[in-house]
Amino acid sequence: MISRRTVLAGLAASAVAGCGARQAPLAPSPYPIAPPPPDRASQGLDAVIDISQGATVSDFRQVRQGNILAVIHKASEGSDYADGACAARRPQAEAAGLLWGTYHFGTGYGSGAEQAAFFLAASRPGPRTLLALDLEANENNPSNSMTLQQAEAFVQAVAGATGRLPVVYVHPIWANGDPLPVSGLSFGARITPDSILARCGLWVADYHDSPEIPLAWQAKGWRLWQYAGDENAGHPAYGQTTIVQGVSHCDRNLFNGDATALYQFWSAVE
Repeated sequence: MISRRTVLAGLAASAVAGCGARQAPLAPSPYPIAPPPPDRASQGLDAVIDISQGATVSDFRQVRQGNILAVIHKASEGSDYADGACAARRPQAEAAGLLWGTYHFGTGYGSGAEQAAFFLAASRPGPRTLLALDLEANENNPSNSMTLQQAEAFVQAVAGATGRLPVVYVHPIWANGDPLPVSGLSFGARITPDSILARCGLWVADYHDSPEIPLAWQAKGWRLWQYAGDENAGHPAYGQTTIVQGVSHCDRNLFNGDATALYQFWSAVE
């Protein structure tokens, strides 16, 4: 979900013939129509989306009516870029009954503490706002990727300011310090179990049938799993788009638990 976190998506249309009745064909959708993703009901609760200002939101009430319970919105990037839609969308999402979260895309410019301060100023979190660090390769500018030291300082600063650890969004290959298969980019370090990052809830990005758990989180497992990402970024899940009414496109995430556990987790992140 690199810095803009977008996914091509569309509005699905289906026609079911009943009792031999003839129905007029539906008008073609202006968006790509994807087949349904594999059944994930046994793996988690498919109720969390993440977006940025690049996504068009027509109605958060429709998002909620589509069995989505929570949205995580980009708030900031580095130490000088704030997402222009985040603040305005928060009251709209919460009024629709959605849990609200924000994430920061970490970069190499600005110390971890500086980025944390900028993120919190942009996010203005309340006690029920989930906070997240997006820790991945900056594919547009690899030399501007966040380092392990910056990430640890970011998490420490957020925890010191809020009393809560953020969740950490990361791909298992990146977290383990191995080179990415296409670009060959590497985090340059391995997150270890004794890192403060490993104390954070894991939001794992993995577009396979089941997620690989980075070594640092082997004992804890994942809390959120982004199973469908941005096709434009070259990371399609099963070559499919994902469809949520009320938003033009989004990333899709499972929560490792039921709805009751999701609400508890959201306001008391470990």
